[in-house]
Amino acid sequence: MVKYEKSNCFDIKSKQLNYILTSPNNIKEDEKLPLIVFLHGAGERGDDIEKLKVYCVPKLFTANEEHNGVRAYTLSPQCPAHPFTWYDFKNEVMALIDEVIKSNQIDPQRVSLCGISMGGFGTWELAMTYPERFYKIAPLCSGGMSWRAWALKMPIRAFHGKRDDVVPFAYSELMVNAVKASGGNVEFITFDDLSHNCWDRAFEETDLISWLVK
Repeated sequence: MVKYEKSNCFDIKSKQLNYILTSPNNIKEDEKLPLIVFLHGAGERGDDIEKLKVYCVPKLFTANEEHNGVRAYTLSPQCPAHPFTWYDFKNEVMALIDEVIKSNQIDPQRVSLCGISMGGFGTWELAMTYPERFYKIAPLCSGGMSWRAWALKMPIRAFHGKRDDVVPFAYSELMVNAVKASGGNVEFITFDDLSHNCWDRAFEETDLISWLVK
């Protein structure tokens, strides 16, 4: 069973974030584990925490707290309903990460960030705003402010389906090229046959999760 799954509200300056936190079993007293932070897409906004369990990290780790043998904490905050996006809550997400690190046996040097669609935009944005805080990042089917990509020096895996009709493929391509131009470490994984949902294949058929923590 999941040792610690918390569907709770984190309050800071009158803003609230629901979240799910999972951890592996049998953590040793002196053990420090990595943390995977997952930012969901626009369809999971609101206050129904069950929506978070539909995709990717919260889906896999609430079903099995050590998915594919990965021993890590996972944190999945929930963005409030439309019109809010992760851009409105990036400081609150960082405050939540700090609180979770402080309250658990987490290695602050191994905090990875990933997200899909709206959450992929949030991943690029948080990483460019707080570049020293993230060990690795993985934005999927998204984009960002490419002129700020010089700040990104952590390892990056970006994913995008070439048939995406929601977020143009060129958005990820622009970010990846900007990271490369500034000397960053980025790998761009593309899927010729996929449209917007490239996340199922990325999280369930590649080594993305293990890469985030190794």
